[in-house]
Amino acid sequence: MAKYEYKPLAAAKRKNSNTRYLVVALVVIIAGAVVLIKTRGTDSGVQGGGDAVGSVGGGDGYALPSEASQAAARTAGADTPALPPVEMQPARGAGGTAVPANPAANPTPPVAFNPVPHSTANMTEATLELIDQAMKQLQSGQVIASRDTLNAALAMEMPAEYRVGVKKKLTELADQWLFSKTVFPGDTLTEMYTVRAGEALANIGKKFSVPYEILMEINGIKRPELLQAGQKIKVIKGPFHVKAYCSTYTMDLYLGSQMYIKSYRIGLGAHDSPTPTGRWRVKSGGKLIKPSWYDKVTGRTYHATDPDYPLGSRWIAIEGLDETNKHEEGFALHGTKDPETIGTRSSRGCVRLFNGDVIEVYNLLFPEKSEVRIVD
Repeated sequence: MAKYEYKPLAAAKRKNSNTRYLVVALVVIIAGAVVLIKTRGTDSGVQGGGDAVGSVGGGDGYALPSEASQAAARTAGADTPALPPVEMQPARGAGGTAVPANPAANPTPPVAFNPVPHSTANMTEATLELIDQAMKQLQSGQVIASRDTLNAALAMEMPAEYRVGVKKKLTELADQWLFSKTVFPGDTLTEMYTVRAGEALANIGKKFSVPYEILMEINGIKRPELLQAGQKIKVIKGPFHVKAYCSTYTMDLYLGSQMYIKSYRIGLGAHDSPTPTGRWRVKSGGKLIKPSWYDKVTGRTYHATDPDYPLGSRWIAIEGLDETNKHEEGFALHGTKDPETIGTRSSRGCVRLFNGDVIEVYNLLFPEKSEVRIVD
């Protein structure tokens, strides 16, 4: 007969109960630790945020993207719209710092200049690379290289927001390389020139197809007669040209055949006296300061001293170069006494500009060399 060890039933039950309590306690401790870790992770995401919040902004509100973000944008392909930039919500984190809405789903756009577009869907990889290259050149101080690269990008297909941004950056660069005393290394559009004995500023301007007024301005020359032989001055290799777009009431300024400089807002001819399109050029002897003007419609002659003199500060007469406009007379670029008419069709057919803008254009266009193209 086998011998069995006797164990009281109550003791066995107490042991099983203690084991169950221990298991339950361990589960509660582990669950609490998990909740605590998650809570701390969430809090640090709101409060830390240094990189996440600051990744959108730079000195001008935008930062150059990382190589990874550029590569991701290109991998998406031309047919896949890039995601918009991070939208900042009114809610604030610790210290009043704005919290970006789902930054992981909204990467920084692949180009950094104003304005940042919402999509790169219509841009090719070549265009994106060219603009990225220009921004990097500018960051490294290569003003002329960046200018040339951005100008080349204008010939490519891109969304309107990008085109506005590229033009804005080119205009900013023009203040450095064009409208200043500085001649940057590698610039083929400006140079330092040594004045020869007996040479007048007007003659130098004629040699380079630019008005002497712009040479006075960029060199800080108060009066033309103060020019001296042997003096070194900065010159611009002209001529300048303009292209007016009737559909947008804008006019673009170019140096040479294709270097974009800046844009102006314009007014155009009324519907019963529309501004004629085509190729024109600045007429010889056609640049005048507040000339008398005969209005064929009313039969009245206006003089500069008249309180309601309509032509503003400058008159730049143009003559047609096409078969359709070569016999047209009386057309010009000029200022206006009614600035509210800029952006409307209200003139007798001329192109109107703000008085300050027309003075600038007057100082840049050269008679018989500067073309004026007017397109729909």
